[in-house]
Amino acid sequence: MRILKMQPKFFQEFIESLNKFGTIYGPVKKDGVLKYDRVEAFDEVVFDGERPMIPIKKLFHPKKFDMFHFDKDGFTPDYSSIEKRVIIGVPPCEIHSLLRLDEIFMERPVDPYYAKQRENSAIIGYSCLPGESCFCKSTGTDIVEEGFDLFFVNLGKFYLVWVGSSLGHDMVLEREDYFDENVTHNDIEEYIDWRQARDKMFKASFDFKSMPDIMELSYNSPIWDYFADKCLSCGQCSMVCPTCNCYTVTDVLEVSPDTKGRRERYWDSCMFVDYSLVAGGHNFRGARADRLKLWYTHKLKAYANEYGKPACIGCGRCVRTCPVDINVLTVAQALTEMEVPAQ
Repeated sequence: MRILKMQPKFFQEFIESLNKFGTIYGPVKKDGVLKYDRVEAFDEVVFDGERPMIPIKKLFHPKKFDMFHFDKDGFTPDYSSIEKRVIIGVPPCEIHSLLRLDEIFMERPVDPYYAKQRENSAIIGYSCLPGESCFCKSTGTDIVEEGFDLFFVNLGKFYLVWVGSSLGHDMVLEREDYFDENVTHNDIEEYIDWRQARDKMFKASFDFKSMPDIMELSYNSPIWDYFADKCLSCGQCSMVCPTCNCYTVTDVLEVSPDTKGRRERYWDSCMFVDYSLVAGGHNFRGARADRLKLWYTHKLKAYANEYGKPACIGCGRCVRTCPVDINVLTVAQALTEMEVPAQ
């Protein structure tokens, strides 16, 4: 992989020049809320590592959209929301989350809506420092080696820039004079020092490698009942999780003598009480404890068995969001120690 160097004075102008490759999106603060959205001005982009509460999946797996319009003769897919985009300021854990979603949505049968969003989006990664609730080092998602077109590591005095695709190479060629091919041994040492200093900043962690076995042994543990008594079934954990991908669909008919309408698709959550409700009124997971077990089994065991890595990418959003302190860290700790947490 090609690695280049850039002086900070060129960074803004280079990023702004990327609009030639598509509409620029990124983490922006609007009306006091940090979110992934279209960038109207460079100074509204937040590069300091603070993460939007709603993850980058919203740009590829939208919260709600029309899949197609139908009438008595058939249906027409609706791809009107898809545009060429360049998404800047993407931290490593978010890039890993897209690689996880690729394995879900790009496997046969391919989800055409997700696939078209991916095909039309460039990813410009950006290094970050861990916040209080980040534990991406535990999930092996604190660094990234694929899934981006360019990746900037901010070392203060200069950027190291990884070129990850042919599109990234084309972006560099547009402003080739901003980049320096001469990455020295001292530059690499500065990068290693930065990595070591960053690693010492992590405050949250857990032993992921042992979790699949612990989950298997804990299926009937009273710990699930303890957390079920606390859980509000609000589904916030699913909404903010970068790898949660469940959705449902609804057909909306027009008030018309003709049979026509549209199919809406929107996020769903396995934490909702009616998620497993089927025709006839049977609910396979009517109990909150069963829904909790499903959610955490998927994050910490089942996905890893299938793909060799956890569905959790260690962003810490569940830690910051759950109003009753149920999250990957508290559940992993309780299951590891096999003790119901103190009241």
